[in-house]
Order: sequence, then structure tokens, then C-alpha cells
Amino acid sequence: MDNLDTAIEKLRAAAAAAREAAEAAQAYSDQLATAGAAASGGAIDPFVFRLAIFALAVFVGYYVVWSVTPALHTPLMSETNAISSVIVVGALLSVGVAATDSGSIFARFVGFIALILASVNIFGGFLVTERMLAMYKKKG
Repeated sequence: MDNLDTAIEKLRAAAAAAREAAEAAQAYSDQLATAGAAASGGAIDPFVFRLAIFALAVFVGYYVVWSVTPALHTPLMSETNAISSVIVVGALLSVGVAATDSGSIFARFVGFIALILASVNIFGGFLVTERMLAMYKKKG
């Protein structure tokens, strides 16, 4: 019975220590959040926020694409073509902004460049997919 009581006391002490550590970590986190908000004027610059998202997307995309086995490259290329087709739709909308009075020259130019690059990407994707599928056809 003494062993059980001793074990219970040790568990209670460990739980109390964990609770104190969690409260200290929460207090430290709150201090950092307050200091960060004060240093940035209470808000994060939208450009920095979008740049951070872009950088994370680049790293995630790199690791996702390079970790794909060769057997899955054809489906991955098909998915890339689908994403590029969505980019084409957005680029067409950007280029077509001239139909309204609020369209800027810069938006039309960027949309046109995006349209060209996405079209080249789709065409190249279909060529690569066709070459990869040709590897599996019987030669006769």
C-alpha cells in the first residue's frame, strides 16, 4: 500500500510540475505576442504576410514534387496542367479587365504574361505526359 501511495504522490508532483511549466510557457508566449504586436504597430504588413505565404508555398511545393516516385510523375503532370488551366482562366479575367472602366494597364500586362506562361506550361505538360506514356507502349 505504501508503494501505491508513493506512486500517487510522485504522479501528483509530476502533474503539478507540468502544470507550472505550462503556465510559465503560456506567460512567456503572451509576453512575446505582446512585444511582437508592439514592435509591428499591432499589425503585420500585408506584403510581408503574403511574401511569407509565398516562401512557404515554394518550400512545400519543392519538397512535394521532389519526393514523388517516378511512377506518379504522369498523374502529377496532369494535376499541374489542371492548376495551369485555372491560372489561364484567371489570366483571361485579368486581361479582360479592359472591358470595364476599372482595369489598369499593369493588371492587363501581368495577366497577359501569366496567360502566355500558363499556356506554355500546359503545352509542355502534355508533351511530357505523351512522352512518358509512350515509354509504356509496346514496340512492334
